[in-house]
Amino acid sequence: MTLQSRDRRALALLGVSALLTLAYQYWPAGAGPVAIVAPAGDPVALAEKRLARLRETAATVPAKEDIFKKVSADLAAREKGLIAAGTAAQAQAQLIQIIRRVVSGETPPVEIRATELGGVRALGDAYGEAAVSVQIDCHSDQLVNILAALGSQPELVSTSDLRVASSNAKEKTVGVRLTVSGVVPRRLVPEKPKNGGVRF
Repeated sequence: MTLQSRDRRALALLGVSALLTLAYQYWPAGAGPVAIVAPAGDPVALAEKRLARLRETAATVPAKEDIFKKVSADLAAREKGLIAAGTAAQAQAQLIQIIRRVVSGETPPVEIRATELGGVRALGDAYGEAAVSVQIDCHSDQLVNILAALGSQPELVSTSDLRVASSNAKEKTVGVRLTVSGVVPRRLVPEKPKNGGVRF
């Protein structure tokens, strides 16, 4: 069987197209020329606009630094009253010392009959709240003085619970269960287990 010239040309074109298809298929991806796209518009005008934006941004930096310094100073002044402690138990011990300092300033001094340590819980995103409860017997005017003195302490403490009951009608004293809370750093708040299980 002899091939005609037309068949030979078709076979030659088929071979060339097969070679081109294989070369296109297996040619390395990064070997082709990289097309560089020129920016649209005048590059000098674009650079001047960008420089103007950078200058405007740079001009606001000193004002932002001043605002940051003022806010940092205000925060430092407010956080001066935080109860600084290494652990939750130390923070609660400091709370008890504050309460003792306040009640001992009364005349006659008020004695703490019992103390009860509360937990430390989250107070917002950045702080924690430690609580301590005390039981005292005092006169009603002493109770008012104690509550006022607690509010004027340099530490960030406040009364979170107050229960008053008649103690001795003859001496006109009342039994008081006073819960005082203080602001502590967030690191003292125990973390809740993420999986809902019990931590040991």
